[in-house]
Amino acid sequence: MAKQSAIDQLNPDDKFWLDTWFKDKGFCGYVEIAEILMERGYSISKSSVHRYGQKLEQKLAAVQASTQAAILIADAAPDDGDVRSQAVLSLIQTELFNALIALQESNDPDADPADRLALIAKCGKGIAEITKASVNQKKWMLDVRDRAEKAAQAVESIVKKGGLSAETAASIRAQILGIVQK
Repeated sequence: MAKQSAIDQLNPDDKFWLDTWFKDKGFCGYVEIAEILMERGYSISKSSVHRYGQKLEQKLAAVQASTQAAILIADAAPDDGDVRSQAVLSLIQTELFNALIALQESNDPDADPADRLALIAKCGKGIAEITKASVNQKKWMLDVRDRAEKAAQAVESIVKKGGLSAETAASIRAQILGIVQK
């Protein structure tokens, strides 16, 4: 198992202070941070602070990128076809797959085989759950499409019996099926 970093040994208040510093002042000033931590009773090098800052910056960037991707997906797919869910499931499947590959390729000599096996099992379970969600989402989409088609056929039949034109019937059918050009 990996050695605990010096930053992980900070008390919660000092850890909160450090995270806030990075968030408010940017990911710089490592020497100054190390000096402040020394004044607070810690012996943490600027290199340790820098490593932690880089990891935190990468995590925040990943969250920001995911949030922006979700916003773009929502803007690009504002329909009821649940395209957003499909896109999110695809993103999660990709990330789980990438994590599983990275875990398989890891050759850390200090890694405990039992821990490694547990992580692989968790990835496998996550992939299975996402795959199940994806299948359920596709079944739901097919069900909605089938019900909309049946409703469109029923309305078209009623409209024709009511004496409306074929053009009007086609327009109503298109509205029900959601294939109207805007």
